Amino acid sequence: MPGPVALVGSGEYLPVMAGVEAALLKGRPPRYVQLPTAAGREGAESVGRWVRLGTDQARRLGVEAVPVPALDRAAAEDPALAGLIEGAGLVYLSGGSPAYLAETLRDTTVWAAVVSAWRAGAALAGCSAGAMALAEWMADIRAPGSPPHPGLGVVPGVLVIPHFDRFRRWSGSAPEDAAARLPDGLVLVGIDEETAMVSDGLDLRRWVVEGRQAVWLFGPDGGRAHPAGAEIVL
Repeated sequence: MPGPVALVGSGEYLPVMAGVEAALLKGRPPRYVQLPTAAGREGAESVGRWVRLGTDQARRLGVEAVPVPALDRAAAEDPALAGLIEGAGLVYLSGGSPAYLAETLRDTTVWAAVVSAWRAGAALAGCSAGAMALAEWMADIRAPGSPPHPGLGVVPGVLVIPHFDRFRRWSGSAPEDAAARLPDGLVLVGIDEETAMVSDGLDLRRWVVEGRQAVWLFGPDGGRAHPAGAEIVL
């Protein structure tokens, strides 16, 4: 059976979100696979920072950190890198560019290994760009009003905006406007910073909010905040 799925607004690999990551790993192999792919165009310093943060978090959790540097399409087709994902307890996609993340992993050997591990019971999580890319559709939040682009499609029927509390402060009514233009059956989900929505993976319509703030759901009639502990049905 598939493992749980977590979409996170911010805070991957930081102490504030260690509880969420520990819960995802509970009862699973102590093997924490981390893909810094979304930062692949940002240079070695940025990628190195993600690897260090992931390694530090794994140490806090008492598990093995397994960085998988699938930073471009060629690397994402490398069977050796795909092999690192086998036996994962948690696979995590960290921040950067959601479009680059989806374009780099889509239909590759590494992505097939990620999906296989998840379907075999590993937890799967994405934060910021990672959360956006795991959804069926992605928005360009720097260009409100632009058409959505396809994500990796793990979570159907949603379009995710992470860092939502910060986004809302400068975007005004953009979420409501964007939700009003979405096709029927597609929900805009805003995830505040240091907040996650977690599904058991068996029913990706049902989620629980965890963390410091709230998850927002936007439909034709506007938006509604769901605080920590709330259950969400998409």
